[in-house]
Amino acid sequence: MGSTENLDYPQIIVQYSNGFLISKVMFCACELGVFDLLLESGEPLSSDAIAAHLGASTMGMKRLLDTCVGLKLLAVEMTQEGAFYRNTEISNVYLTKSSPKSQYHIMMYYSNTVYLCWQYLVDAVREGRNQYERVFGISSRDPFGAMYRSDEEMLKFMAGQNSVWSICGRDVLAAFDLSPFTQIYDLGGGGGALAQECVSLYPNSTVTIYDLPKVVQVAKERFVSPELRQITFHEGDFFNDSIPEAELYILSKILHDWDDDKCKQLLAKVYKACKPGGGVLLVESLLNEDKSGPVETQLYSLNMLVQTEGKERTAAEYSKLLEAAGFGVIQVKRTGKLYDAVLGRK
Repeated sequence: MGSTENLDYPQIIVQYSNGFLISKVMFCACELGVFDLLLESGEPLSSDAIAAHLGASTMGMKRLLDTCVGLKLLAVEMTQEGAFYRNTEISNVYLTKSSPKSQYHIMMYYSNTVYLCWQYLVDAVREGRNQYERVFGISSRDPFGAMYRSDEEMLKFMAGQNSVWSICGRDVLAAFDLSPFTQIYDLGGGGGALAQECVSLYPNSTVTIYDLPKVVQVAKERFVSPELRQITFHEGDFFNDSIPEAELYILSKILHDWDDDKCKQLLAKVYKACKPGGGVLLVESLLNEDKSGPVETQLYSLNMLVQTEGKERTAAEYSKLLEAAGFGVIQVKRTGKLYDAVLGRK
């Protein structure tokens, strides 16, 4: 038996055990509006003032604020009148609703939806299927029917995805030179944040967001300005409806929702519709080839188990799916961020 003398074993266990507590502190402060209040105030505030503004107990708020200081989400200034709290740069940029890079909406989606599903991770591992039926009493056979179970949930999900692309979108779109492709379809483009990044980066391109009718309606009403004439919409279900001809198809965080058979079915339709010389851009979080990491992608793969029918894959696995559909000259670029890019050409 090997020696454990040099392992900081207890600290590792404590750190991992506290992981869900840490995330809940951040979610709680976001939901209560702590970071928004401190941004709007323009000056540090006492815990009593923050509690009064947000309708919280003084004791509970003080503990929350001090923990946020420990997590470096807030800074504290000690004066003769007591402790005064202010945002750090991180919380101003990523945790306030008004910031262009705000992650508030994805935080709320994780807090109010993903966390509920993860309570049944043991059942998901045992059964090998998502847990919507246990959590929400909704059939697990249609993952997106469950995700979009109400207008409120759909809006929350779309806003959350948009917030992800506000910080990762440009990296994946710039991984390859996409300027030769002027006619682009964003399949499952949702709220349109990636499409907006695309037309910003490639001003000669037009992007059509192809998504379910109710998603397109919300995207038009809430997320994509009519003034963005380079962005158009196509209503449909890309598994059951036809896919129009285009030069490039973007599938961002689409294939990871589905098993290999569904992925092959979709990619075959995309290949058939794609113009000669065109291609498909897959935007996914790539596992190492030996599946030893990255840990974020491993966690996402468990989340796919809990919430969808899919999984995260290696670059070789995505390449194999593309080749099975007919695509060749496959290139892979790791961005060093949360999501990577795989380009297949026809």
